[in-house]
Amino acid sequence: MLRIIVLGSAAGGGLPQLNCNCAGCREARDKPVLRNGQCALAASADGEHWFLINASPDLRQQILDTPALHPREGLRHSPIAGVVLTNAEVDAVAGLLTLREGWPFAIHAHPDVLSVLAANPIFGVLRDEIVPRRAMLPDVPFEPLLADGRPSGLTIRSFTVPGKPALWREEEGAAEGDSIGLELSAGGRRAFILPGCAEVTPALAGRLRGAALVFFDGTLWTDDEMIRAGLSQKTGRRMGHISISGPDGAMAALEPLGIGRKVFVHINNSNPVLIPGTPERAAAERAGWCVPAPGMEFVA
Repeated sequence: MLRIIVLGSAAGGGLPQLNCNCAGCREARDKPVLRNGQCALAASADGEHWFLINASPDLRQQILDTPALHPREGLRHSPIAGVVLTNAEVDAVAGLLTLREGWPFAIHAHPDVLSVLAANPIFGVLRDEIVPRRAMLPDVPFEPLLADGRPSGLTIRSFTVPGKPALWREEEGAAEGDSIGLELSAGGRRAFILPGCAEVTPALAGRLRGAALVFFDGTLWTDDEMIRAGLSQKTGRRMGHISISGPDGAMAALEPLGIGRKVFVHINNSNPVLIPGTPERAAAERAGWCVPAPGMEFVA
């Protein structure tokens, strides 16, 4: 069995974002039930040992809000067996520093992302002898091990997807590890996780066809959404994200692929699909998409 818990489904800054007064952020301040942390998930093949998919800056609160990630035995314990990184954005790696309390786990990431961690001495608080860093090569499946060397029962295959460099390193140019998708499998079931994707290419469509469960980039409803809202001068494509709506958007691209369950993650605070009752949420749900709240669990 493959279990995946959504720890947060909002994009960078979360909902509400600390300095944002857009309609969605205002409503989330008034209605705590709408509040949402930055995008991260947890996956498990046995329901006891969990692998985080990205380490959000909100990770401490996300762990507190997720009973499956609480200590269960002894004076010191954590069910977190590893972290799998899909890029080098601050929103994906900053939460690693929350995990510096001496509990063993492994970091799995593209070699380019591992080089980013190695170049920043602050990540040295995660000592190599306790937190090994293991290269995750595209299209090479592997089974992450538990800290004691036992198999986890989870198989992971990473693959590159259209995207862009992390915001803080755009001047360096593109690198292979800038945007990674994941295929997770356990017990014969598969799920795909793509928190950032700029385009559904024919190759990507073929990979996702017939999948039981897909978590997909839901950053913006329309490409110029943030410009029209007065929040930014960047389009979604400029930021490396496909839009949800429109003839070239994610809903149209994935509709003919026969996917069992489709879930949007990494949703920006400006995106009205985050708010129940909006026309955008209704349209997404009619198209068979789920907009998950934190803590929502999926079984592939």
